[in-house]
Amino acid sequence: MLKFDQVLHAHLSGLKEAITGWSETVSKLEKAKEKADTGLQGKADKADWKGENAGVTQAFVRKTAKEFGDALTEARSIRNILRDAQTEFQAAKSELEKLVAEAPGKGMRIDQNGAVSHLIRPDSRSKDYDGPKPQPADFEAMNAAIKAAITRADDADDVASRALRTLVGGDKNNFSGTNYDSLKAASKVQDAEDAHAAYELYKKGDEATPEEIDKLNALFKANQKDPYFAEKFALEVGPKGSMEYWADMGDPSDGSRLGVDHRDKLKELQTNWSMTLATATHSTSPEMEQWKADVIKAGTEPIQTRGTSPYGFQVMSNLLRVGDYDDKFLKDYGNGLVVAERKMTHDGALPPGRAWQQMGGQPSHLNWLGGDLGKDPMIGFMEGLGHNPKASTEFFNSDIDLTPENSKDNKKLDPFDYFSKDRQWPEELNDKGNLSKEPGYNALGHALESATTGHPYDAEAEGLKDVRTKENAEVMQKVLERYGSDPKFMHEQPGIDDSLGKMGAAYIDELNRSLETDSDTTMEEVDGSPFGANDAKGKSRFGEEFDTGLLWNRGDAINFMGIVSQSEAGHSTLSAAESLYTTSVLDQVGPKPGTDFDERDLTDARTTLRIGSEAQGIMDESRMAQIDKDYEKDSEEHKKAVAKTTEWVKFGVGAAAAGGVVALTGGAGGVLVPLAAETVGGAVTTFIGMEADDMAEKYEKDELLKQKSDDLKAEALDKGKQNSLRPGIAYASDPAWDEEERRYLREELVKYTRDSRLHAHDNNLPDPYEKKD
Repeated sequence: MLKFDQVLHAHLSGLKEAITGWSETVSKLEKAKEKADTGLQGKADKADWKGENAGVTQAFVRKTAKEFGDALTEARSIRNILRDAQTEFQAAKSELEKLVAEAPGKGMRIDQNGAVSHLIRPDSRSKDYDGPKPQPADFEAMNAAIKAAITRADDADDVASRALRTLVGGDKNNFSGTNYDSLKAASKVQDAEDAHAAYELYKKGDEATPEEIDKLNALFKANQKDPYFAEKFALEVGPKGSMEYWADMGDPSDGSRLGVDHRDKLKELQTNWSMTLATATHSTSPEMEQWKADVIKAGTEPIQTRGTSPYGFQVMSNLLRVGDYDDKFLKDYGNGLVVAERKMTHDGALPPGRAWQQMGGQPSHLNWLGGDLGKDPMIGFMEGLGHNPKASTEFFNSDIDLTPENSKDNKKLDPFDYFSKDRQWPEELNDKGNLSKEPGYNALGHALESATTGHPYDAEAEGLKDVRTKENAEVMQKVLERYGSDPKFMHEQPGIDDSLGKMGAAYIDELNRSLETDSDTTMEEVDGSPFGANDAKGKSRFGEEFDTGLLWNRGDAINFMGIVSQSEAGHSTLSAAESLYTTSVLDQVGPKPGTDFDERDLTDARTTLRIGSEAQGIMDESRMAQIDKDYEKDSEEHKKAVAKTTEWVKFGVGAAAAGGVVALTGGAGGVLVPLAAETVGGAVTTFIGMEADDMAEKYEKDELLKQKSDDLKAEALDKGKQNSLRPGIAYASDPAWDEEERRYLREELVKYTRDSRLHAHDNNLPDPYEKKD
């Protein structure tokens, strides 16, 4: 990869001279070729040579004349490659020069390594500073522009260098005759060559050596997001070819050692193969449209290997787990998969696990990414939706026609109801070697995360934005209604609790908006609420009906937050989200440092802290009640669970805050928490910088065992009360306040927060879940 300074300071004069030189060479060779064609070869063709001279000399003359043509073609190609590369390099260089020149006017500077920073740091500005004040979005745009320019130059460098090596060739006695009209044409030729090389390795199947699998992985990685390569490979292999290959790799009976000795290579291959096919599905060529249709058509057909016969859907679903697939293809695939399952189970009369049971032979190992072996095709499909938010949102907001061949019977299925309530998810062999439903519900949680947040469930925390739409909120309404209606849904679906916590965190603003209302059933927000997703004009991102209306009422919000907080993961995620969101609202609605204010100006701040503290109390009480139900009092398990209830404070450490969201670190991907404003204020910065502390670290195991559960519980709840103060303390601790103001705010807001936590006891909290024997 080229570096910033290499592109910015690239000397292109030598390249320009080379282009001029090769252009002159082309002109000379054009004349030489014309002489060779009309003179050398023309005379040879007319000559009436006899005997051995005719068979040797005439052929030699013709070959020599042809070499002039090949030399001309090669020279033109070199000139064309150099010309286009120079154009790309100059464009990238000019873009970087422009960005560097414009940066100071935007309040930024770009150093010699391409790092962007403030021209004048906020803490170093004078009081009368009126210059530009770049926001996180400005830095993000600048970094993206720099990266795009460097990538442009780097791509041109890669294609040009490979093309020039090809043109030189390995034959010292002959010109290659390769014709490249442009750098773009050379790139397509290279893609086709790579796709065919990958196809040749594909043909070896599981007889390939580990080194050959490495070569195949290298080809995939080098062309991972290249649409031309992806389409060429997908079409050359064919829809059934991919299935047959992957089924063969998962056949444990044919003696291959790849799955025994080189699982890591197959894991990498599954990822790369999936991403390549994902890229290919975005093509709308007639051939690829047919490919997509044939994949779905082959879903109900057995893919026969030596010792296994999985269905096409079982194989293909494991190649959907990674990558950005075309949304329409994913939805069509999912519809076809559900229709097939309902037919195979006789409309639900048989459990899905029976339907996907292979007829004879050993079970296939179709998934090498971990979690399960890949028998249930719905798991791979759900993982695919988890990486494709738009497709996931549309899927859970639509109906599936179970009899598409009959337009009159109107037999429909609601995908959300089916997967979250009605489907009997089969047990799968997990990574620990145990049969469990966790892989299925874990994948369902991932799909719902992407459908509600608008981001892939495992998206990198850096650069996340709040992109929720009305359609995302519609799925979230379903999630809250289902999982907030009865604790059994979460507790009887192992593996989904962490996803529910992340979804709740992504809608923590709307949950607070509901908690502020006085009635458990009203669907109208409190007038002038500081909470919610409204913009500066009071308009909701979810549609005008939510300008003053709620996504759900107070009672439903309490039930959802209470039930999700019964789990360790849910309590931890929601607690951290609540504290960060509360702090951001304080930044937005509380008096600003440097302004005059009195007690009346703290009304919104008090409201914010009251709801935040009450919410924290709801979550803490719910978690404690579930611990009491799960473990025998004074047992080691009970004490450890109680001690861990304050661990959520660690989430704030290292959290990335920018552009109106905080991305909490920890687990796969980032936990998205919407903030009250685009710009992160002093309170949020202070909160994130606070030293993390929790009970679990306070006690060693031996110390825990010496305590009584009741004492630990009382201490944990007291610690929870202290943690409820963190937003108010962070707000009052903003270094921009003077000492007198800081003391006043702490006195007013901290006292109010302590009193407000008692409100949690007034709520009718959901009962803890009682495990079945």
